Parts: sequence; C-alpha cells; structure tokens
Amino acid sequence: MVTRRNFIVTAAALFSSPIASPSFASSHLQGQCAAWDAQVTPAGYDAATTNPWGLHPRLLPTVVEARAGLVPGDIHVDAIARYLYHIQSNGTAMRYGVAIGRDGPYEPGVYTIRRKAKWPSWTPTPSMIEREPEIYAKYAEGMDPGPANALGSRALYLFVGDRDTYLRIHGTPLPRSIGSRASSGCVRMVMPHINDLFDQVETGVTAHLYPAEEGSVATFG
Repeated sequence: MVTRRNFIVTAAALFSSPIASPSFASSHLQGQCAAWDAQVTPAGYDAATTNPWGLHPRLLPTVVEARAGLVPGDIHVDAIARYLYHIQSNGTAMRYGVAIGRDGPYEPGVYTIRRKAKWPSWTPTPSMIEREPEIYAKYAEGMDPGPANALGSRALYLFVGDRDTYLRIHGTPLPRSIGSRASSGCVRMVMPHINDLFDQVETGVTAHLYPAEEGSVATFG
C-alpha cells in the first residue's frame, strides 16, 4: 500500500514534387523541431528562474530530497500538490509543477513509459469527442505537430503491459494551466520543462500516478 504522503520527502498539387531522400527528410525534420524548440523556449532560459508564464514559484523546477528506496529513473506524480518528481541516483529528485486531469479522466495507478516522442501529432480519443464535442470534434482527424498542438513539444506514453492507456505526460500550449486540474486525464508540463525531463527519462521506467484526493490510499503492484 502506497500513499501520497510516504512516497517522497521534501508533437494535391498539380505536379508532384521530387521525392526527398531519407537524409534530406531527416535533416528537414530535425531543423523544424529545432526551430519549434527555439520558439517555445524563452531567451536566456534557466529552468529554476525563468517564468514568463506567471507560475507560482513553487511550480518551477527544483531539486528536492527523495525518500530512501525509490528507484532512480522512475517518475512519481503527486496529484494533490501538482508535482512531478523524477528520481535521481544520488538520493534527490527533480521536481516540476504540472497540471493533471479533471475528475474522472485522471486515473491513478502504476504505468510503464513505453514510448517517447518529440513534437508528436495528436488525435483526441472517441471518449473525449463524445464527452466534449464542442472542443474536440474538430480534431477528429488529428492535429499536426507544432507549438499549438495539444501534446506540445514532447510526450511520454503510459502503458499497462502492452496496452496503450492513452494517458500521457506531455507539454502544453496552455502553460498557465500548470498547478490546476485542467487536462483530459493526462499530466501537463510547461514545454521547456518537459524538454528537460524528456532527455533524462528512459523508456521502460515506471510512472506512479497518485490519487488526487487528500487521504486517499492507492494499491499498486
């Protein structure tokens, strides 16, 4: 039995264009991603102090002490305080402010990060479209990658076994939502913050999402 209190301490033309070579296509994609990264990253960005989004200072990335015994590399999401912790090998954790899903779509549990993507595309699930058609129906065919995409600049895909849960830890084009319950089940981060986290997270690690109600107890295993 694990509770929130004991798990941590402190992306038809008339004439066809020539087919691009794989190397050209890869180079073009990398260039586009780099341009988008520059677009969403403030000048002089420093993770601990840069805050053009007006976030509460506690939601900026910081190093904290981690409870002994936690597995380095794993992620823990405190849904009450709106924190994501990435456990380090030296007894500390990097803590980031997040937004979590509204009541219902947010699903506490233990997940495996099976996939990572830079500037992912996004398609709302049928249940999202059914629940809020006025928001999601227009994206039923998908949304192209870019700074306005709902998944932002990076996404970590949460699985149970081989099953994609459609839950993500991802960037957001709505950074002022950080610290709230605003998403449709996923965990949102400011784009420069998840860009930093993304490079540190390995596929195969475990993500623990804790309940959003004070005093709740979740059983994992």
